[in-house]
Amino acid sequence: MNELPPIVRDPRKTDIDQLRLLAIFHFVIAGLAIVGLGFLGLHYVIMHTVMTNPEMWKNQKGGVPPPEQFFAIFKWLYVVLGSLMVVGGVGNLLSGLFLRKQVNRVFSLIVAGIDCVQFPFGTALGVFTFIVLLRDSVREIYERRCQ
Repeated sequence: MNELPPIVRDPRKTDIDQLRLLAIFHFVIAGLAIVGLGFLGLHYVIMHTVMTNPEMWKNQKGGVPPPEQFFAIFKWLYVVLGSLMVVGGVGNLLSGLFLRKQVNRVFSLIVAGIDCVQFPFGTALGVFTFIVLLRDSVREIYERRCQ
């Protein structure tokens, strides 16, 4: 029987292709953070309209809007969530740029750890980033790049 010889692939090319894909996916997660900021802003506008408009509360039991302190707590929640989205988006954007240039491997590992909290897409991206960046062949690419 004729057996075909195995296809020899250069693992460095595979590693570079995977780094390029990871960079693209980090850019996608950064874009999703921007979209999330838009939804957060829309949610704020809706909540502000509902909470501060006395007409909305006329048909409710008691007919009185909630106290101002209730919405003040929500404002802090919006600030915290918005800040987390900005930090995550900027971190993923920088990580994507660094992955593309094959520099600052540790920074990309830290961002991957933070991404693991963002279920489901961030978790998948974080795990795959760990798998690729912790490979010895990828570590060598980064070390050669620094020299």
